[in-house]
Amino acid sequence: MHYIGSDHHQRSDSDQQLRDRQYLTCSQGHTSSLILQTLEGGSICLVCLSNLISNPNSPTIHVSYALSQLSQAISQPPFLHNLLTVHPHFLVSPLITALSSLEDEPLAKQTIDLISELCSSGDSSIYSEFVARVSDRLSSGSLAWSRRQIYMLHCLGVLLDNQKNDPYTHIKERDELILNLVTGLQLPSEEIQGEILFVLYKICGIQQAFKANSNVDVLYVHSSKILHLALEVLLKTQRDDVRLNCVALLSVLTRKGFFENAFENDETAYPEADNSMETTDHEQEKTPLNLLFAEAIKAPLLSSDCEVQTATLDLIVLYLSYGGVSRKDVQVLVEENIADYVFEILRLLGCKKDSLVSLSLQVLDLMSVAEEAFKQRLAIGFTTLIPVLHHVAEVPFHPAQSQSLKLISECISNCPGIISSFNNEEISLIMAGMLKRHVDGDANMLPETFTLVCSLLVALINSPSCHGPLNIAKSLQDISRYTIAICLSFYGEDSSQMLHSLYLLKETYEYSLQGNYTELRDCILDICETNLLPWVSMNINEIDEDITLGVLEIFHSILTHSEFQPKEFVDALVSSSWFSFLFGCLGLFPTEKMKWRVYFLLGSILNVILGNECGEYIKDVALHLPSDPIDLLFLLGQKGSHNQQIFSCQSAVLLILYTSSLYDDRLADDRKVLASLEQYILLNKSKLLNNGVVKLKPLILELLVNLYGLYRGLAKVSYQIPYSPDAENTLFLIISQKHIHFLSRRIHSTSLKWLFQQERISQYLSDQILRWCRRYFVYGNNQILVSNHDTVKFRQLAELAASEDNYAAKLLVCLLREVVEETRQEDDIVLLLNMIASIVALFPSSSREFCLNGISPAIKSLYSQHSCGEILNLTSQLVFTILHSIEPESESESLSDGEAWNGIATELIHYLISTITNNGFTQEALLVMGILSLILYHSLHQNLLEASKTILLNTQLISLVNKMIHEACLKGPALIDHDETTQTGGGLIFLLFLNYFSHRSVHVILPGIEDVENLLNSDNKTQHSSLFYINIHSHDLCRLLHFGSTPVKLISSFCLLQLFQTITQQKTKLLLKDNIRSITSILQGLIFHSDVTIAMNCGLCISMVIDWEKQDDTDTRFVEKDNWCRLITEELVMSLAVPNLASKSIMIHHKPAVYVVASRLELQKVPPPWMSDVFDDSCINGIIRNLSSSNITREIVLLFRRLLQSGYLNSKHIACLNQLFQGCRKRVYSVDTEDADTEEKKKKKKMVVFAEDPAGHVYETIEI
Repeated sequence: MHYIGSDHHQRSDSDQQLRDRQYLTCSQGHTSSLILQTLEGGSICLVCLSNLISNPNSPTIHVSYALSQLSQAISQPPFLHNLLTVHPHFLVSPLITALSSLEDEPLAKQTIDLISELCSSGDSSIYSEFVARVSDRLSSGSLAWSRRQIYMLHCLGVLLDNQKNDPYTHIKERDELILNLVTGLQLPSEEIQGEILFVLYKICGIQQAFKANSNVDVLYVHSSKILHLALEVLLKTQRDDVRLNCVALLSVLTRKGFFENAFENDETAYPEADNSMETTDHEQEKTPLNLLFAEAIKAPLLSSDCEVQTATLDLIVLYLSYGGVSRKDVQVLVEENIADYVFEILRLLGCKKDSLVSLSLQVLDLMSVAEEAFKQRLAIGFTTLIPVLHHVAEVPFHPAQSQSLKLISECISNCPGIISSFNNEEISLIMAGMLKRHVDGDANMLPETFTLVCSLLVALINSPSCHGPLNIAKSLQDISRYTIAICLSFYGEDSSQMLHSLYLLKETYEYSLQGNYTELRDCILDICETNLLPWVSMNINEIDEDITLGVLEIFHSILTHSEFQPKEFVDALVSSSWFSFLFGCLGLFPTEKMKWRVYFLLGSILNVILGNECGEYIKDVALHLPSDPIDLLFLLGQKGSHNQQIFSCQSAVLLILYTSSLYDDRLADDRKVLASLEQYILLNKSKLLNNGVVKLKPLILELLVNLYGLYRGLAKVSYQIPYSPDAENTLFLIISQKHIHFLSRRIHSTSLKWLFQQERISQYLSDQILRWCRRYFVYGNNQILVSNHDTVKFRQLAELAASEDNYAAKLLVCLLREVVEETRQEDDIVLLLNMIASIVALFPSSSREFCLNGISPAIKSLYSQHSCGEILNLTSQLVFTILHSIEPESESESLSDGEAWNGIATELIHYLISTITNNGFTQEALLVMGILSLILYHSLHQNLLEASKTILLNTQLISLVNKMIHEACLKGPALIDHDETTQTGGGLIFLLFLNYFSHRSVHVILPGIEDVENLLNSDNKTQHSSLFYINIHSHDLCRLLHFGSTPVKLISSFCLLQLFQTITQQKTKLLLKDNIRSITSILQGLIFHSDVTIAMNCGLCISMVIDWEKQDDTDTRFVEKDNWCRLITEELVMSLAVPNLASKSIMIHHKPAVYVVASRLELQKVPPPWMSDVFDDSCINGIIRNLSSSNITREIVLLFRRLLQSGYLNSKHIACLNQLFQGCRKRVYSVDTEDADTEEKKKKKKMVVFAEDPAGHVYETIEI
């Protein structure tokens, strides 16, 4: 109708033509109403066409031409419209009749195409009539099976394929049709079989789609027969198209439950069938259906057509999933090598067809229910699965990931010897990659996939091939971190993964121990410490019991291996309030399983911390211990003298309280714990003193003493916790009677301090200290354990000795006195000397406590009794350490025992003289000289005055010093080779130290005794004759300064500087000007020495000499030549003005020369002419440009002050300097001046020349 509206402007002509055609007829005289015009101007008579194509005797060429013309005309919309409007059903019967009589394939194809075109273009009535007529032809059975029947079947298949509504309702004789089709499957023609299979497939599909419009399922009645015949066809056919149709039909039938019905009714009768068909049924059913199925699918599985393989695999999946097959039926498939065929598909195709990979793995997974039979096949095809696993692992959410993981895991578990080392490493790398992509968010995985990954890895670890020199340990490190990270990140979404991850972590740790993989073991421990421990501690209220038990189990597993005890991991556990956490778990999950796990874990922790299987006390009574800490305290307060079980439980409670207290993990209120301990002591007094019926082990008494001391110490701090004097007296009685060695175990610092504050047990404490020293030899700051027991840390005892509120220092001193009096105990003396020296080295303030408690008499006794040997050397080291540690200004009262120190000094001098005389400068002699120097140093602060006087005025020592210095000066230039590493050089350095401190000390002890003129006199005869205290002549110092090594030059420069300072302070009128000039010449030569300190001392000396010139009335110059001063000035200006040099030297190396130049500028009212040439405008500008607020020193300020006073600065220079000084002032104010001053004082006070010498600490006392 649409085309009529579009031709409205031609309506008059068209109407006229229509009226003209009403009188037209064809050559056979048929009416014009049956004649349809084509667009080419021709016409088609429907009657003639019908007669032509339906006549079997019509020439083939005529029929073909007629069909082609009709097909061409139908393609024209006007013709098709007229045909469907006026004569819609006219051609149905002729076309069906023609098709039923045609044997020519092209004609049949033309006919079927025409039928298909008419059905698709017309309404549903045309389609319905075609379906009905074609199905009638096939149902009537009037035609034998022939080529014409094939075309009719093909036509029905085409019609059903292009279904409209429900075509199955238009088939009238359904039973006859199905019966004919089933019968046709028995014909030997593969072409017919293929068409029948397709028609049956379409009928099944239509029935499934329009199930509501169907009544009885005719196919279901013939289900067994259809299945057998279809499988027979599939078994025998060689055509892939037939196989494809057959597999498609079988797939639909499987979904409809035909296999399930067939298995339930193996001998189903077909009453509709005739005798011949029944015979056929009987013959077919001789072969069991499951076996027939297995044989039938083999050929399609090996087909070259991937579509056939895919459909067949899908059929197997349906068969195993919906076919109602039993395990026996699956076993038949496996025994018929179907699994091998599937593995072959995977091997040949690899991972090219993803659908084939997924279906193959799904089939193998379904076959795995036949465990024994499938296990052998799986082992054979195992190597084929690894590339497949690699493929599916890289695809996010691949449907076959689970099947591949499951199959490989089963194979490794069931056949552990099948996997090679190479396969092991490859699989572990694949798993690590999967987990890493999941962690990074590149490719997530399903929870069940994660579970299978963990299971596979566990199986991998337990396989024999996993042990050996492999690289799998590195992969397992990454895997362990990834799995825990995944579980902790997604715990709120899916908590079931955590248990599998924990089990994998546990097995991995076992594997690391078995293979001695230390890096893997440390990795697991690090994961537990840094990931699991904080997570479970913070989220315990959100975690269920199973997860908590899993975490505790892996921690327990780590601690129970005897070959390795992770003490660092245990320390991390107990340091994180682990005891409180475990009892919190008991409160959250009050079950026997949790209780058992908690107490056994506590026992394992105690085994690691305390050793000696101490944790077995807890494990033995785990089920009898309460879950609440308050109940534990109640149990502790019971009387257990006559009850072994109560006693054992109380011992376990003491162990728990003791160990938790070591890490400040309080399980209950301090008041309650102290009350329970006191009640335990009082109620079990007889048992504790006399062992009662139950024999007590020393361990329990040691823990009791440590615990009681702790809570009494805490009570003393708080002043609010009452205590029982009776319990205290009982405890002291127990300590004295049972000789408890509480120092043999770790003890809380508070407990140790409280015990050392108890004067009533001081004698017992002394015995314990000596016993401790004998058992744990102390050397330096290290504690060398004789046994594996954990003991009191040396630092704890040292802290007690350094503090004033206990008797530790006093006990050590008294103990030293006692062992000194018992002269036979030399080993004990050595131990105590080492211990006291180590305490002083660790805590220098402890030296004050030792001195206040009278250690000097003991030292004097030691020197008196031991004139040589180890004890003398250790005593000297202790004396040196004490004198070096005491601050002379704030701790002077500690050195008030002058008589003892005077005796010590006397003994040391005698030893020094004899040692040097007989053996030279030994290390012991150097140490003694260091001690003497320190004694002189302390005299500067009015301490040890008598001892210092003894040192200064000892004539033998004075003579020895002079002799040694004279011998050294005689060496001349060879003295440069005697540095601190040689005996002569080391001795010379210490002699210079002794001279330095002697010169400083003599002003305090013997003021006014110095004879400066004698020290400066160059007459060799009088150099040493008039000196009656230790002092080195100035010219000897100059020789040492000129010829000596750098350390010798350094100390010599200090000695000269001290001498010059004395001259300046006394304002002595110098008469020996020639001697001063010779000294000045030596000093000038060292003004540019590489050691800045030496150069600085020389510069200060020269500066003082120039000042003497200014004060001299005779107008005599000590520095005669100006050339050397000019050279110094020029070098200074160049170093400050040249940019490259200034950057390196401006901070330090200009200082010595500045003092010389500044003094020279101040000396002369009219500076020499060369001075203005050196300090011209360009040089001063250069110096100012190189200055900044960060490198201005007081020497720079002094130099510019002298230049300003001498008139060398103009207004521009002054303005620039003011700006620099302002910036410097701001910088100084912006820093912490107090800290800076402190550090500067330390730098001034201490200078280390060489530290490898044991006596090298004496150098630190020189003030610069």
